[in-house]
Amino acid sequence: MTLDEAIKNRRSIRKFKDAPVKREDIEACINAARLSPSACNSQPWHFVVFDEPKAKEEFCQKAFGGIYAPMKFFAKAPVIIAVAGSKAANLVTRLGQSISGTKFYLIDQGLACENFALKACELGLGTCFVGWFDNKAAKKALNLPAGKETQLLIIMGYPDEAPEPRPRKELKEILSYNKYK
Repeated sequence: MTLDEAIKNRRSIRKFKDAPVKREDIEACINAARLSPSACNSQPWHFVVFDEPKAKEEFCQKAFGGIYAPMKFFAKAPVIIAVAGSKAANLVTRLGQSISGTKFYLIDQGLACENFALKACELGLGTCFVGWFDNKAAKKALNLPAGKETQLLIIMGYPDEAPEPRPRKELKEILSYNKYK
């Protein structure tokens, strides 16, 4: 599969076959994430993989409790990955975030997670990014140290659905040269 094919074929998958995912495939996806760029090479990410049913269920009980209960169906995915990270990993990045107001660590984690998703697509795996969960309960369940948090989960497995492509704007609608039009 070419990169263009992976970009065109990648979909958010929410239904998975009841089949385990090989750890070597999980690690290939995390390696693709690891190679992504980050502000000042801060690499503000750490991936916590839940692939054992009991551990996954315990984590999901906490992360999808209360008002997040409608998202509990994500616990059915064979693999759940909590993306943990630092708000600002080094002095230059912290200063840049403070001055610009841009949360570089979130951009960096987004880049890493998209690399992850594209590699998963290449391997025949489906993924979906999940941002609606109890961050505080997830942090506690993950036993994250001070300064670390998780803003994103990735669910992964072998797709048991094939969603149609969603409409996309034409290039001419999103592209300007030299000034905004």
